[in-house]
Amino acid sequence: MIPMTLEDIARVTGGTLSETADPNATVTSYVEFDSRKITAGGLFVALPGSNVDGHDFAESAIARGAVGALVAREVGVPAVILPSVDAIEGDNSDLAAGDPDGSARAVVAGMTKLAAHVARTLVDKHGLRITGVTGSAGKTSTKDLIANVLGRGGETVAPPGSFNNEIGLPYTVLRCTENTDFLVAEMSARNIGHIAQLASIAPPHIGVVLNVGSAHLGEFGSRENIAQAKGELVEALPADGVAILNADDELVAGMTPRTQGRVVCFSADNVATPQGDAPDYYATDIQLDDVARAAFTMHSPAGDPQRVSLKVFGAHQVSNALAAAAVGIEAGLDAATVADALSNAHSVSVNRMDVNTRADGLTVINDAYNANPDSMRAGIAALGFTAAARPGVRSIAVLGEMGELGSDSVEAHRALGDELARYRVTHLVVVGQSEETRVLAERASERGIETHSARGVDEAAGVVGEIVRTAPPGEENWRSRDDRDVVLVKASNAVGLWRVAETLLADGPNAAPTTPAPPLTQTNQEDTR
Repeated sequence: MIPMTLEDIARVTGGTLSETADPNATVTSYVEFDSRKITAGGLFVALPGSNVDGHDFAESAIARGAVGALVAREVGVPAVILPSVDAIEGDNSDLAAGDPDGSARAVVAGMTKLAAHVARTLVDKHGLRITGVTGSAGKTSTKDLIANVLGRGGETVAPPGSFNNEIGLPYTVLRCTENTDFLVAEMSARNIGHIAQLASIAPPHIGVVLNVGSAHLGEFGSRENIAQAKGELVEALPADGVAILNADDELVAGMTPRTQGRVVCFSADNVATPQGDAPDYYATDIQLDDVARAAFTMHSPAGDPQRVSLKVFGAHQVSNALAAAAVGIEAGLDAATVADALSNAHSVSVNRMDVNTRADGLTVINDAYNANPDSMRAGIAALGFTAAARPGVRSIAVLGEMGELGSDSVEAHRALGDELARYRVTHLVVVGQSEETRVLAERASERGIETHSARGVDEAAGVVGEIVRTAPPGEENWRSRDDRDVVLVKASNAVGLWRVAETLLADGPNAAPTTPAPPLTQTNQEDTR
């Protein structure tokens, strides 16, 4: 964060100083809501949660070196005590559900005001450039790619994992300092108005809209309403800003009239824009290797075409990479630098298309962080392509329920059975006992896929383990093969299916260690991991 005294923080947040607070004490380090991560000079955010209350850890945070804390009530340590905030009618966030006395609401409101002040100060006085990213699927993967690209141009801050809501976005903003050149702000929405609120905290100069799918359809009611919400990002752009829109998605391409900024389009399919123009950024000669990593020729307004060979997995990553390329080039980087950054970019968000191969050849695609119909189709396609490159291997999908789909939920799960058949997946392990998982299992079985049902994660891990330990019929030399089965693990985050992937990798030597958690800040360097 930028250096600020406790008195300054109280003024910005509308809070009052506790009796023990020194008004001139200055915060010089990071803002944290985990007291174990506090460093000397930091600021502790005492966020109440459903299981623990951060106020109970304020004293520990001060002992670890925090200058003060943001609190909703007096806790006997140097602090800024924040005013109460009225509840928002219709608030469907997890935060509201676990906040009976309004303490969490007050703390988040204070952190939000502080983040907005920091962002404005850095934009106005230090030239910080903010890129906002939204979409129904692919936000986190694209955010990671953008961070890798912009890291070639200067110090870049991006959120860890999917810190994209009313808590995660201000937390990410507060990682920025006077030395930060670029901020990548991932923005999600549960309803209309949410992205507009996030954009008011971190005002974007570049806005990227990836797609309008059916994630959160149960909350929005229609894809048109989802498009209305996602388009709030480009509405927030200034006149000299840049809207980067996916020409392959009609609802996204249709957002052009909603922004006063300049519009550029990207297309993995090389389709024309709604105005009949060729896309500004597009891919040709797309090829997939034996683990579904895409290589393609990137075309841009910045000069000669460039060859890109991605290290992230899945054909859908071509579209994400084009979006990241557009951000980098529109931010002033040359095409060759952008192509090199994309070709060396690794996934830095855990449980997101994290592909590992054991020493015995078993490949595990861990995409268990979240799931919606669009990302499920992309994951199943990656599984199918990876298995197809290894003749004779089994492709095993371990799938759980997709949440928040509303009245279309059952039919969306039934359709996954057809998608599995389309990509010739040989085995399905369905985790859970809902109506959705039942119809998925029934449809897959009807389509000739060997289907197993498991009540929970541990049972699923056992079922998959037994499948991969058993030789396919007629495979006498199965154990000596370099190429073994391929497993996809995917569901909504609440299901916790990443434990299946962890169990499978722990059962055998891991030839490709799991990608480590990323630093929050990436600087200009050759290795952008």
